[in-house]
Amino acid sequence: MPTIARLPDLLISQIAAGEVVERPASVLKELLENSLDAGSKAIQVHLEEGGVKLIRVTDDGCGIAQDQLGLALTRHATSKIATLDDLERVGTLGFRGEALASVASVARLTLTSRERGAAHAWKLRGEPGAEPEPAALMAGTVVEMRDLYFNTPARRKFLKSESTEFAHCADAVKRVALTRPDVAFSLTHNGRSLFQLAPADRPRRIADLLGDDFVGAARAVDAQSGPLSVAGFAIDPTRATDAKDGQFVFVNGRFVRDKVIAHALREAYRDVLHGSRQPAVCLFVEVDPALVDVNVLPAKTEVRFRESRAVHQFVFHAVQRTLAAPVQADAGPALVERAAPAVDAPQRPDFSHYAPPRQTTLGIAEPAAASYLAFARAAQLAERPAPVSAESAPQFAPAAPVDRDGPPLGYALAQLHGIYVLAQNARGLILVDMHAAHERILYEKLKAAFDGRQVATQALLIPAVFSADPVDVAAVEEHADALAGLGFAIAPLGPNQLGVRGVPALLQAGDPVALARSLIAELREHGISQLATARRNELLATMACHGAVRARRQLSVPEMNALLRQMEETERAGQCNHGRPTWTELTLDQLDRLFLRGQ
Repeated sequence: MPTIARLPDLLISQIAAGEVVERPASVLKELLENSLDAGSKAIQVHLEEGGVKLIRVTDDGCGIAQDQLGLALTRHATSKIATLDDLERVGTLGFRGEALASVASVARLTLTSRERGAAHAWKLRGEPGAEPEPAALMAGTVVEMRDLYFNTPARRKFLKSESTEFAHCADAVKRVALTRPDVAFSLTHNGRSLFQLAPADRPRRIADLLGDDFVGAARAVDAQSGPLSVAGFAIDPTRATDAKDGQFVFVNGRFVRDKVIAHALREAYRDVLHGSRQPAVCLFVEVDPALVDVNVLPAKTEVRFRESRAVHQFVFHAVQRTLAAPVQADAGPALVERAAPAVDAPQRPDFSHYAPPRQTTLGIAEPAAASYLAFARAAQLAERPAPVSAESAPQFAPAAPVDRDGPPLGYALAQLHGIYVLAQNARGLILVDMHAAHERILYEKLKAAFDGRQVATQALLIPAVFSADPVDVAAVEEHADALAGLGFAIAPLGPNQLGVRGVPALLQAGDPVALARSLIAELREHGISQLATARRNELLATMACHGAVRARRQLSVPEMNALLRQMEETERAGQCNHGRPTWTELTLDQLDRLFLRGQ
């Protein structure tokens, strides 16, 4: 029978190192967290050969006393917790008391530290029987790790190339630096300085590490509810990419990969991302430490929430509300870097003086044509040549002075090839994909109507009749009540024929046959029970697509302006139902650069 024996302490530490020290970046992460827990305000990182040959972390923290240096290199020795209650409410980044001992068991470790108020510093080598010796150090602590896995060559074989290991180390520094913008960080590799970060506010630190392009393409998130809060940035859906490594999520200052939050982000972006594009975020979630367990894994990159459903819903709604903000709220005040030239022209009229709105064939409110249209028509008669035909004639509005207090999407100028609406705002030129924009407007209205069970039906003067196979006819007969709830009146007219007698009032301008066919196809494939739950939005999106104004349709100037105003009032108006952008802006500066003005 095999003999049971107690493992040597060194072997125990080496086994533990397998959980904590996966690669150089794992060591660096633990050392950086210790520096922050020590109250450091400036941290310097020096690496050689991707961190395999050398990792040196220098900080200006509180330091370690001479008689504590030996304990710091002992397993399960820490100053950060003392009781179970401390563990359940841990607020520090490190607390397990294993990192330094584990590193010392698989690398050559030297710890140099000077406690505040001490006469000088002390240095201790991570070797059996080593004693502290005097050293020179102004303040703080220097932890130096050399030759990772020198005594366990089998593990060293699993390390990747120098460039790969350095990339992981750089990511570790980046993640820690994102959580503490008040702390200065510097990173050097093989004698070359990679970056030096001065203390800054959170947006500036995010811009320094993730790029000004990210901050410029993202929307600010800021929400709080009881013990939960979230702040940071979420990428604008139209600026998202296929990259899968753009999510930086921190819980109580700790970088995590959490399935609950990741799912909440996917759900928040579900309605607005195009194709395989991924949500990129930098979010800082704060929660009562008693409501989150950070002791799930030794690496502490996963957490367990006591109320995971509440956290999921909170993050989901916070990000969804940010992405759903109408253009009016998202655009903010209109700003231009230079004053607009004075133009001797009539001031732009205010739409609030118009008569009550009336419905157009677009199914959206059109401003009644008052003084603005009179001015537009006068300008058109004076300046525009006669159209070739009434059907293909483009609609033009007169040039107008820049209105700093005007709406974010400005006022319509013209329609391009029956596809795009051109408008002028205080910043420059706005281009709108009219089908995509109208599609989103209809989609949001359909969702609101469906949620409020107020889907009105518009009866057709002449039923739209089309051929259908017997299965389609049976599906219509079986789900007549459900179809009526969706605003459709469809009835069999024979064994192979269906007639559409009514459609949702919001989609009255759409093709009734195309709408009916898409709806019946969904019914046949998924059944009405699924349409009422998981696939409801997909169905409404399809209906909105068929009901939206089609390309090549000529719009009047009032219709174009009505479309712009509706976009400003509609949630998620920046993307259509398929995640494509609905509008874009070219500022005056961009136009000047395009035409080399001032160069």
